[in-house]
Amino acid sequence: MTRYNVLVVDDEQDFRDIMVKKLQKRNLQCDAAEDGEVALQMFKPGKYDVVLLDVKMPGRDGIEILKEMKKIAPLTEVVMLTGHASVESGIDGMKYGAFDYLMKPMDMERLMEKLDAAHERKRVQEEKIEMAQIKRHMVMPG
Repeated sequence: MTRYNVLVVDDEQDFRDIMVKKLQKRNLQCDAAEDGEVALQMFKPGKYDVVLLDVKMPGRDGIEILKEMKKIAPLTEVVMLTGHASVESGIDGMKYGAFDYLMKPMDMERLMEKLDAAHERKRVQEEKIEMAQIKRHMVMPG
């Protein structure tokens, strides 16, 4: 049973391939994109629960892509991936709505904790919105 959907966005093919395989072994539906432009073409509201997004990529960087994704699907959670040199970028990402950031290379269990927590936050937010909509549509007896 698939637990939730993840999009891995990273320009390093070996990293992408390994990450997708590891996430699929943990029953996650996983797609991959080699850069931000491809990711934005794949990214649709409701398609992904969590995005694993590299900060440093050729072309538009992860922060720019994060901003675009949050416009398209504000509830989708994004975990930024940074190298040692770009920790500040990971922190900047949180200012623009990223759930959190991790430094590469990262421990798989730590990554799963972040992805699970990000998915849970998205689920809770969706539930709150759904409850608010139900309350708004209830007709009070009068």
